[in-house]
Amino acid sequence: MNKTFYITTPIYYVNDVPHIGHAYTTIAADVLARWKRLRGENVFYLTGTDEHGSKIVQAASDRGQTPQAYTDHVVGEFQRLWKRLNISNDDFIRTTSERHEKVVQAAFEKMRASGDIYMGTYEDWYCVPCETFWSESELAEGKCPDCARPVEKLKEDSYFFRLSKYERPLLEYYEKNPGFLAPSFRASEISNFVKSGLRDLSVSRVKVKWGVPIPSDSRHTIYVWFDALLNYISAPGYLSGNGVTGAPFETIWPADVHLVGKEIFRFHSVIWPAMLMSLGLPLPKQVFAHGWWTVEGDKMSKSKGNVVNPHRVADEYGVDPLRYFVLREVPFGGDGDFSQRALLGRYNAELANALGNLLNRTLNLVEKNNGSKVPGLALPPELLNQDRVRTVVQAVDSAMDRLAFHEALQNVIDLVNACNKYMDDQAPWKTAKTDLPAALRSLHEVLRVLKFVAVLLQPVMPSIALEMWKQLGETGDLPRAGAEILRTGAVSFQDGQTVQKGAPLFPRKDVNGGN
Repeated sequence: MNKTFYITTPIYYVNDVPHIGHAYTTIAADVLARWKRLRGENVFYLTGTDEHGSKIVQAASDRGQTPQAYTDHVVGEFQRLWKRLNISNDDFIRTTSERHEKVVQAAFEKMRASGDIYMGTYEDWYCVPCETFWSESELAEGKCPDCARPVEKLKEDSYFFRLSKYERPLLEYYEKNPGFLAPSFRASEISNFVKSGLRDLSVSRVKVKWGVPIPSDSRHTIYVWFDALLNYISAPGYLSGNGVTGAPFETIWPADVHLVGKEIFRFHSVIWPAMLMSLGLPLPKQVFAHGWWTVEGDKMSKSKGNVVNPHRVADEYGVDPLRYFVLREVPFGGDGDFSQRALLGRYNAELANALGNLLNRTLNLVEKNNGSKVPGLALPPELLNQDRVRTVVQAVDSAMDRLAFHEALQNVIDLVNACNKYMDDQAPWKTAKTDLPAALRSLHEVLRVLKFVAVLLQPVMPSIALEMWKQLGETGDLPRAGAEILRTGAVSFQDGQTVQKGAPLFPRKDVNGGN
């Protein structure tokens, strides 16, 4: 059986409702998953929620709820947003689920039996919001280096994971697998951290009862990060044989890419691979850390009241334009700024003017000059022949494999812009009056480009692409037919096919956000 392409988002901590940062990672993973399916690959796309730890207990208490009731509510908010954003995940894992907890307990006991987990005493500075211990030297002016909040000194019995044992194996793995740490400009940060020396990691808590209990020592629950990281193998069926798709674990694992925010890169590129080494499992092919969004130039935070709600953006611009914008605006991996001006600019210039207007005016001309029937093409195509189709597909393939989503979309926009120039040069609205066959040939050329563009945009804007497909008179399954176009490079229409002009895909918006 062929290896499944396995992509994951981080599992999102449910101490609050989802925002644009959560949506960003999930949309990116969705686009890659859809593209791989379009290219004929089996895909397993996993997302989910991280639900244990003292921070959850505190959040639930603040709302007068039990931890379970609280997490059920917030998980529902994540699932509702993913449905709204048309996320095509194959599984949704919850760390409070029985299937996950069983794997966590079994993995813990397996590492303990091998000697990689041992009992000791832990005393250090603990940050409750980050669920993380810090040494004195790691503190930033006496506060947590990640969130700048106060820390407290804790001392308790704890089980430890022998992270120090894997210092050399990790560095060797990084060296032999240069694509593992991505993007490449973040690799030295991780390598230098490991080279500075790894301390064994406290992986249990006595005072935190909202967690996975250790079967052989019920006084302890398993540290929330140790628990959470194991979701990547519990979902596809580690120790149970297979996951929800029914595919054997061995055909899914290892993951092809873990998508994470840069703030959790270290957990995924140091602790997680060390845990996998301890379990005797192969390591993921890549951990990719993307950047953060600021909002109108400021850091996004609840205290500033500038947290971007994806539902509100989708209400104003539509789901697909939101999906397009977050991947088009900045190179994936770098930081970006979410501004109304940038969103409005992309929407009007690239979607409304370039793409939407091209489709609308082309269908109008076909309706007016050929009774809405797709004109035939008596000559070999000049605007989009098979060689050009294959060249564009190769370029988009390469960009997707590198998670260069902005580059993949640039290839599509370049095609749309070239088509608009061709339309202006050919001026079929004028030519139709003196040489109708020539005008119809040029319209056929443009229709072929639009059909190809609909296929290329399907992973990014699935609803808009389907609407384009229908307006072009296509009745077949878009992903299936699109996969064939990408495979063969052949773009064509049925004899007598009729276009179905509809409402504008992207109504222009003014500077105030209105239509």
